Amino acid sequence: MVSRYMRPGIMTLGALPPLALYVHLPWCLKKCPYCDFNSHEQRGGVPEDEYLAALRADLEAALPLVWGRRIHSVFIGGGTPSLFSPAAIDQLVTDLRARLPFEPGCEVTLEANPGTFERDRFKAFRAAGVTRLSIGVQSFDDTMLKALGRVHDAAQAHAAVAEAREHFETFNLDLMYALPGQSVAQFEADLDQALAHAPPHLSVYHLTIEPNTYFAKYPPKVPDDDTAFEMLDVITARTGAAGLERYEVSAFAKPGHRCQHNLNYWQFGDYLGIGAGAHSKLSFPHRVVRQVRYRDPAKYMAQAMAGRAVAKDEEVGRKDLPFEFMLNGLRLREGFELMRFTERTGLPVTSIRKALDEAEAKGWITRDMARVEPTARGFDFLNDLQELFL
Repeated sequence: MVSRYMRPGIMTLGALPPLALYVHLPWCLKKCPYCDFNSHEQRGGVPEDEYLAALRADLEAALPLVWGRRIHSVFIGGGTPSLFSPAAIDQLVTDLRARLPFEPGCEVTLEANPGTFERDRFKAFRAAGVTRLSIGVQSFDDTMLKALGRVHDAAQAHAAVAEAREHFETFNLDLMYALPGQSVAQFEADLDQALAHAPPHLSVYHLTIEPNTYFAKYPPKVPDDDTAFEMLDVITARTGAAGLERYEVSAFAKPGHRCQHNLNYWQFGDYLGIGAGAHSKLSFPHRVVRQVRYRDPAKYMAQAMAGRAVAKDEEVGRKDLPFEFMLNGLRLREGFELMRFTERTGLPVTSIRKALDEAEAKGWITRDMARVEPTARGFDFLNDLQELFL
């Protein structure tokens, strides 16, 4: 299996990028109407032991692809990973550490939802080896939470954040804006409540109507673009005043609290994804490969135990690499180093010169001989900027 990835190819990478690990736990209490992630409503309890066994088998089958490489960060996502008991998360982290070398101080993030919160649960996740929580609050307004189909209320959200502050040196709050029926004043109040908790990291996402979701079938009335831009102005002003720096399109952090796992994605690093529907991006000396695991949890578990968890495996074409790199790198406020583009894609900078010239002429980027940075206008027209590299 490994030999086919190592054979000569049409590109050459001078060095392999950092490697992260993503673990997908696919169950949730209830499928949210806006969610297009691979999540499945919990029915009759979560099969913790069977799923952990499948993850072990999946990881062991994948080890030859990453042999000798150290793990820089771990992200346990979902679904709702905090549905799993602290004992199961402890076993998962132990299983991972037994099979992969972690960098000293490796960031281990767990997604947690207030609807699964109970006293001391977060404390137990910290004891299990989780170093960072990402709490899916989305809103502190009960009316908005109901419109989003969330299973928690504002009181539970505040209690969960308070518990996270008590036991974690760093954590993230997820907030959404441009929600059904939301006014600018309502969003301001929501954001103020989030900032009152002094989160070291805040992720703020515009609600988007994704295909194959309940909201796509029954679209709610959401704020128009002008109102959404007003909300974005509020975000940039209030987060800055609270000491949170916008380092990525949707991410704001205090110094020393940037999400290392997500930074690796945005810098076109590598990641091994295990679990139902998980994606991987892996580099080899002469190619970049993407993999996808089976999505259905039952099928995934059966295939993983048989050593065949990967449903799709394909090499990224040379012509697709510039767009894939820019899809990530241009999300960062600080942009990217031109040398990194060549290191991570194996392509010369000349391959993107025409698109860079056009982006600069439109006022979407600034650049010098070393790096490229999106401008504020480039952030506003990010999709158009990224498409120049298609």
